[in-house]
Amino acid sequence: MTDANFALTKEKTERAVIIGGGIGGLLAAKVLSDYYNEVLIVDRDDFPEKPGNRPGVPQGFQPHRLTPRGKMIIERLFPGLNDDLLAQGAALSQDKIYRFTNQYGILTMPNPEKDVMCSRALLEWGLRQRMKKISNVRFLPKQNVIGLQTNQDQTIVSGVRIRERGQSNLKKVIAADMVIDTSGRQSKLGNWLQELGIEIPKPDILKVSLGYSTRHYKIPSNLAEKWALVHIEGEAIRRENTGIFAIIENNIAEMLLWNAGGNYPTTDAEEYEEVVANLTDPIIADIWNKLEPLTPPRGYRIKELFRNRFEQIPRWPSGLLVLGDALCNFDPIYGQGMTMAAVEVEMLESCLRDQRVNPQPGFERNVLQRLQEVIEPTWWLNAVADLKWPGVEYDGRPLKGITFAQKYFDLYLRQATIQSDFELFSLYWAVNSLLFLPSQIINPQMMKSILNVTKEGKKWLDELTEAHGQKLENVIAENVPSFK
Repeated sequence: MTDANFALTKEKTERAVIIGGGIGGLLAAKVLSDYYNEVLIVDRDDFPEKPGNRPGVPQGFQPHRLTPRGKMIIERLFPGLNDDLLAQGAALSQDKIYRFTNQYGILTMPNPEKDVMCSRALLEWGLRQRMKKISNVRFLPKQNVIGLQTNQDQTIVSGVRIRERGQSNLKKVIAADMVIDTSGRQSKLGNWLQELGIEIPKPDILKVSLGYSTRHYKIPSNLAEKWALVHIEGEAIRRENTGIFAIIENNIAEMLLWNAGGNYPTTDAEEYEEVVANLTDPIIADIWNKLEPLTPPRGYRIKELFRNRFEQIPRWPSGLLVLGDALCNFDPIYGQGMTMAAVEVEMLESCLRDQRVNPQPGFERNVLQRLQEVIEPTWWLNAVADLKWPGVEYDGRPLKGITFAQKYFDLYLRQATIQSDFELFSLYWAVNSLLFLPSQIINPQMMKSILNVTKEGKKWLDELTEAHGQKLENVIAENVPSFK
């Protein structure tokens, strides 16, 4: 690359370097392998030969979920991956029961889809095995990336500076035509940009003070054949723990406790069992009698979620991009993180394809802007959900319609649960798992059907329409962002 106008031709560019070998980095490497002669995945860890948690992923033991949208993207990039995971012991959730409990009741439904459930460690391992078969992709483990290499006027990133972990401490530079940071919450990109004299825009921050605690259990095969997921939603106003029981692989189940606003779940084994047994769904006590603990409870805490606004940097260096949690991270309880990494990689793929056909200047800034467009609805949904919890605060660019959405979603969930309306609940779940935009359930027709059922809903509907000239379209326009 010889200037700041990054252009792709039909012939492959020389080399791309990806910082971080997690899910986002592996997916990005798959896409970039079609555009670069060589793709290097650089990571601080030594990748395990068998599925296992890595030291560089401190949250790896905790539950990780792919939503249907994430699964579709990964299955497109890696056809047949589900069969690979099943061969390694992943659980098949088809025809098993999903059970959702909230303050309004219980919804139980079988899963008709051929979904695979497994730990992050197994999914990551399965993706690495596939990547090792791609001839122009190479792993470079046990390396700390310590900075960016640039041209003389610092307008182009031309590689990364690395230091080998271990006794040698050897430093060297790896040249690259494109560097993509997928190193997660621990990313040092902000510091590296400041070293180049670039002023970093203040990120949007959700001050969540959230914590989750997870324990693994051995389960009898007959129990594994029945349940896929039991989701018990804690009531925010009462600061109740949310609990999630799920099958992962090799007849192992995981139980998660989650809370926000500084009310962290316990990691004491005896206290943990007591808390789980007292969750609001009685089915848990019945399941618990049949389980054998395999690990102690392990906790993980997050002080805040952040959304970097790198697209606002006017002097963004050519040859540099960022994806995944290093760009924006989400509350893990909603299972959106890995899916958003996949969605962002899909957007990168689209931008690369367009750039090859019709090269334009400012490629990297355009990608960053497009990434913000796909991040926007998920960030908004996270804020709507988390700001219900006492002690959670927001510090950032104004967010539209949070209290409106909280009230509407609550009424929506109440109706779906009380009426055992699986179709209605499935739409709600699909929006919050990123399959559809919020407009799928926030539109005039749906709002009328939800709000006209109860006295509280009718009263609120009258108040809303009276204040907006009787048009629900105006209510929605004022309270819901116009997501692209």
